[in-house]
Amino acid sequence: MVTLSQWASAVVCVVAVSTAMAGEVEVLHWWTSGGEARSVGELKKIMQRKGHTWKDFAVTGGGGDNAMTVLKSRVMAGNPPAAAQIKGPAIQAWASEGVLANLDATARAEKWDRLLPKAVADSMKYKGRYVAAPVNVHRVNWMWVNVAVLKQAGVTGVPKTWEAFFADAEKIRKAGFIPVAHGGQDWQDFTTFESVVLGVGGARFYQDALVKLDPKALTSQTMAQALATFRKVKRYTDAASLGRDWNLATAMVIQEKSAFQFMGDWAKGEFTAAGKVPGKHYLCAAAPGTGNAYTFNVDSFAMFKLKDAKAQKAQSDLAAAIMGAEFQEVFNLNKGSIPVRLAMDMAKFDDCAKLSSQDFMAASKAGSLLPSVAHGMAIRPAAEIAIRAAVSQFWNDDTLRVADGLTRIAQAAEVR
Repeated sequence: MVTLSQWASAVVCVVAVSTAMAGEVEVLHWWTSGGEARSVGELKKIMQRKGHTWKDFAVTGGGGDNAMTVLKSRVMAGNPPAAAQIKGPAIQAWASEGVLANLDATARAEKWDRLLPKAVADSMKYKGRYVAAPVNVHRVNWMWVNVAVLKQAGVTGVPKTWEAFFADAEKIRKAGFIPVAHGGQDWQDFTTFESVVLGVGGARFYQDALVKLDPKALTSQTMAQALATFRKVKRYTDAASLGRDWNLATAMVIQEKSAFQFMGDWAKGEFTAAGKVPGKHYLCAAAPGTGNAYTFNVDSFAMFKLKDAKAQKAQSDLAAAIMGAEFQEVFNLNKGSIPVRLAMDMAKFDDCAKLSSQDFMAASKAGSLLPSVAHGMAIRPAAEIAIRAAVSQFWNDDTLRVADGLTRIAQAAEVR
């Protein structure tokens, strides 16, 4: 029989061990409003339940640019945070500087290699070792569709090929609607472009042209066809699109002014906020020709090398929590993305998220899970910026020939 004094001693020992292992975890991010802020709050609660102290390092504005400026100064001063919101090739760039921590022990214990598609896992590694933890998956090659507009235009079903898309777009324009809602900003032009390239050339061509930056692919007849298709899409946008924010373009679809928008699944939040229901008021479908592929944008946290043992333990627990089923569910329900973990229970998610998850797993198995070049997941930043500018210039300047577009994009791919 355990006496009261023995029980009290045991409790003291447990508390002492817990306290001994508790540490502070400082997290740099720019999720400061709405569902993202609520999700960060949930991660904070998880860490506090583990006995750790959460130190919020939120940097607002600049879409993350301001945060990276602050991060660089902290790292150069030898005082990095435990974790920072970093994604894509930037992870490997930081790792090459020798400042990121090795997360392999946590990854093995949590079975990350089994829980993550190889394409995503590889983007979290440097020289085969995990240095970052992924948070979510955004699908980029979505096409958002207004059901009422299609019905009024006499269009049945969602076009699955570019040929069918243009035939439907013509009917929609003749019915008095704007076929394609577009925001004329370079990143939006680039987002549409990558979906067109994927739809025209397929997954392997996309990989060769926009990930490997193969000069032959970039100057090929297939890329010429993609550019011609891209320019044809523009004909079905409105003259007032230049400079329009993406959410205002989404509003055009919501308000039955336009039929289609090519945008990642963050657009779904606008439909939800407007009280629209997928399947009833709007549809989410893969962009024409891309139904068997999936371009992804993955948010993630890179972990920096720390000296204090307690801080290292807190950092390891943070990485495990980020990939844990509890946080993966609550975060993605709030943000509109889907869990990065494979085989998650999607019962609480809407139909668009369920379809995204199904396609994510299918593309992972088929080898057609592809990093989004337009959203910083595929290539070095200098080349991405240069190609984006060349693509946007081609979109905006109708005097440029397809041959000019091919040359400019190929030259931009060589920028370092």
